[in-house]
Amino acid sequence: MVRYLEEVLKRIKKGQIPKEIFVHFNNAFMSLDLTKDLSLFDIKQLKIAEEKNRVYHRLRKGKYRAIFYIQEEDIFVITIDKREEIYKKWQ
Repeated sequence: MVRYLEEVLKRIKKGQIPKEIFVHFNNAFMSLDLTKDLSLFDIKQLKIAEEKNRVYHRLRKGKYRAIFYIQEEDIFVITIDKREEIYKKWQ
């Protein structure tokens, strides 16, 4: 199951994340949820310190990036933002 953090959902409702971008990401995450195949899309593992045994990944769609991790059978999307903004948060 794909789960979005409350912050991501609030940003979508406020229009800070364009709906068409969210639809692209949501479709990609639904495909990942069904297939469990990370090679389907432009996904890379992030080189940040592992937190609580989590391995973070980023999914790229144009100028936007989504940061997520997989725990058991669930995909947790923790942020979606433009490239320049997302890497400021994750450095």
